[in-house]
Amino acid sequence: MTQRSVTHATFVIERTYAATAARVFSAFADPAAKKRWFTGPDEGPSEHELDFRVGGHEISRGRVPGGGPTYTFEAAIHDIVPNERIVTTYHMHINDAQISVSLSTTEFKPDGSGTKLVYTEQGAFLDGFDNPAEREHGTRELLDNLDKYLKSEK
Repeated sequence: MTQRSVTHATFVIERTYAATAARVFSAFADPAAKKRWFTGPDEGPSEHELDFRVGGHEISRGRVPGGGPTYTFEAAIHDIVPNERIVTTYHMHINDAQISVSLSTTEFKPDGSGTKLVYTEQGAFLDGFDNPAEREHGTRELLDNLDKYLKSEK
């Protein structure tokens, strides 16, 4: 039997992108755009669905290459201020095991000719399947992917 536990943590990541707030926001709001960058380094999601509106949802599911476990991200969208803010709650699973539940806030702030993105996550990491350091590392990789996407779409 799994030892039950919960670890609570908050982390904040700030990035500056050489793109307008509208462009960076659009990379989160447009389903085709988000599917291009919201993925791990070696795999693409086998499933990605985004209903970008307050009350909408997002799901991304993919398997680690070589027959590894399936990771599932499911989010509910609670607040959208175009080009300024997105607030979601989301939970993640590895196969059938729920590994975390989080509240995330993404803020888009003009910074010269670019945009400062401030991402804040408050998470409950469950039963030792994931931890705050690993989640922050993975989120930083996603934001690196976003930077590459924005540069490729100039």
